[in-house]
Order: sequence, then C-alpha cells, then structure tokens
Amino acid sequence: MAKLKITLTRSLIGRPEDQRATVAALGLRKTNSTVVKEDSAAIKGMVRKVEHLVTVETVAE
Repeated sequence: MAKLKITLTRSLIGRPEDQRATVAALGLRKTNSTVVKEDSAAIKGMVRKVEHLVTVETVAE
C-alpha cells in the first residue's frame, strides 16, 4: 500500500477549531512539520478537509 507524506505548510492561527483538530489528528504540530501515513480513505478525507493548509506527496515503498 502507498504512503502519503503530509507537511503542514500554513499556520493554524485564525482557523476554525474543527480544522485545528483535524491537523492535530494527522499528527502535525508546528508549521513545516511532516508525517508519513498509510494511504487510506480516512486519511484522504482528513487531508481533503485541510488541503489549503497542507501539501501531500506520495512516497514509494
């Protein structure tokens, strides 16, 4: 299964609480922090909700 490299590129200042919670659930804390997650429907949905705050790359296994 593919993996996604997710990087928080925009600040959470002034963002709604649900977007902050989604970013935290992805495991991102500070701007420019990066996590690698399994590519699943749940993760894709979370990324879609905050796509204006993150950048996503596909990582080859």
